[in-house]
Amino acid sequence: MEGYDSKSGVTEHYVARPAGNESDKSSGAASTHGAPEVTGINQDTATMPTVEEVQASKKGWFAYFKTRDFYIVLVLGQILALCITSTNTFSSLLVEQGTSIPAFQTFFNYVLLNIIYTSFTLYRYGFKRWCRLLLKDGWKYIILSFLDVQGNYFFVLAYRYTTILSAQLINFFAIVTVVIISFIFLRVRYHITQIFGILICIGGVGILIGSDHITGATSSDGISKGNQVKGDLFALVGATCYGISNVVEEFLVSKRPLYEVVGQLGFWGMIWNGAQAGIFDKDQFRTATWNSKVGGYLTGFTLILSLFYSLAPIMFRLSSAAFFNISLLTGNFWGVCIGVKVFHLSIHWMYPIAFVCIVGGLLVYFVGKKVLGEATKPWLGQNQEQGVAGVGTARRRVVRGDTVV
Repeated sequence: MEGYDSKSGVTEHYVARPAGNESDKSSGAASTHGAPEVTGINQDTATMPTVEEVQASKKGWFAYFKTRDFYIVLVLGQILALCITSTNTFSSLLVEQGTSIPAFQTFFNYVLLNIIYTSFTLYRYGFKRWCRLLLKDGWKYIILSFLDVQGNYFFVLAYRYTTILSAQLINFFAIVTVVIISFIFLRVRYHITQIFGILICIGGVGILIGSDHITGATSSDGISKGNQVKGDLFALVGATCYGISNVVEEFLVSKRPLYEVVGQLGFWGMIWNGAQAGIFDKDQFRTATWNSKVGGYLTGFTLILSLFYSLAPIMFRLSSAAFFNISLLTGNFWGVCIGVKVFHLSIHWMYPIAFVCIVGGLLVYFVGKKVLGEATKPWLGQNQEQGVAGVGTARRRVVRGDTVV
């Protein structure tokens, strides 16, 4: 667990105890930055096992496969893939209705996140400590929200010029961005099986591209070649912004409570997104089609995207930004499955092969991983002492045993 000394600017780590017991803080500690994410841990830090001891509880190349966390990560990854595929589908449906408002479309997502998570943060921290958070750490969340807003903006904008399949295929570039930035700035070192797993997943995407080329699925009536190139470039910029923001968010949620990070993302994202919508979307807003279908599509888009934003931080804690992104590659398969009914697409025989290939890559990625998998972050110290003991973190597993939530 961690608290924050507002006078000295020093982060302190302690174990939270049930109500009525005094927390074990270090000497000279001042008021905390906010209430801890985890409460009810009644265990002295001297008796807690180390990360190394927890890792040694199961041995072998498939040690992580024997844990509950492995299956949670796999299922959570596919839920997130379905969420992002659903929002992509809603974006395409809005374009079909004549409504292309990329900035305004995502505005309500940030508003909803702000209402839910900032309200809870205020409840836990109090107004004064929340203001102190803005002054001390606000710049970090401003950067995170800017990257996230641009990722959403350019990806939604891409659907004005290109097809749903083409835009989804470009999304794999976010993986390259994540791996490079994590390696350079977060000192993440990838095992050979992780690199091999990523390459297998990308190979699966290659099979999808091949099948789309054979069937002509990436072409679309009414979209010129020039516009499709423009749309693909927008999708590429969006994927790059997504990749950078994923790494930044993984870093922040490993150190701070989940509700603080998502609340700040919603707060600053709402401001960035609102300003951008007022500047770039005012003409499209006036000419857009507004009917009950558009209202329904916007509502569905907002609710599913908010669910995605709520689950993604847990994924970053349990695994990593890299695995998060390769998990989303199966969204190409789910997108076609949805497109069969919604956009009258056809499934080529190579699609199931590609799906199996991507899932196989996800499995290979974790071969050789120990019990805690990727939940141990190299920037948090040998015993994860610089991290928060929140939902899905390795530190929580150490202080509470075989616990995820």
